[in-house]
Amino acid sequence: MLKTAIAHSEVLDLITRMAADLKAGMRPGAALVGIHTGGVWVAEHLNRHLSLPDPLGELNIAFYRDDFSHIGMHPSVRPSTLPFDVDGRHIVLVDDVLFTGRTVRAALNEIFDYGRPASVMLVVLVDRSGRELPIQPDVTGTTMDLPTGQHVKLIGPDPLSLVVQRAA
Repeated sequence: MLKTAIAHSEVLDLITRMAADLKAGMRPGAALVGIHTGGVWVAEHLNRHLSLPDPLGELNIAFYRDDFSHIGMHPSVRPSTLPFDVDGRHIVLVDDVLFTGRTVRAALNEIFDYGRPASVMLVVLVDRSGRELPIQPDVTGTTMDLPTGQHVKLIGPDPLSLVVQRAA
């Protein structure tokens, strides 16, 4: 049976394990970039575990989405912040849930508008079924196979929890 919620302590355990996996596979000089909002929350926790010297980058991909006709524009779009040079840099892109792959595609488009990174590593808290694009994570906290009509959402930022719910 599928759990309908994952509590704060379990989410933190997933992030701790992800940090260990990331540390083992991360290239020297890499910088973390979280996708607004849930990816930023996860990236903040990972950044504390990894004690990286550079500040955390934040992407708001609202202008890069390909589904405006379906979801519309959010009225309060915050700007992206990448407080480091992207050119030649190893980037660790962090998101909360990888579903269709479209959010990651939009994030990659925005990163490349800032420069040409040496590499991009994808880290996600939840890898769920339903991919529409050939995008796969390098580090995953957990995997969920959800039926059509169900979604997983990260609630936060404090405390963090994962909730599985029916689509509206």
